[in-house]
Amino acid sequence: MQNPEYTKYGLHGKLTAQQGKGDELAAILLQASELLKTAKGCHLYVISKDHQNADTVWIYEVWDSKEDHDNSLQLTGVRELIGKAIPILAGQPEKGVEFTVLGGTGLN
Repeated sequence: MQNPEYTKYGLHGKLTAQQGKGDELAAILLQASELLKTAKGCHLYVISKDHQNADTVWIYEVWDSKEDHDNSLQLTGVRELIGKAIPILAGQPEKGVEFTVLGGTGLN
């Protein structure tokens, strides 16, 4: 059952780097996570490496709203980091999975 007082916007994405560039991609995304610590509406921005493929990086995000997420792309430094990540990706980024976050441990 959905808690209407808590409902948040969630996004789970997968990025695959060119062979051998997974650590570099993860480092760029971890830099982004530092910038997002103060972003309006950001509750969670977690970067993870895939155990099955060292060049695959997962991003798990929880925001107050999709609008807050979209606005975060305009923060100083974020576009520059995107510009560093794009050339090392293995193809186009996959569209992330959007979902409604209902609650859970570690979310405020």
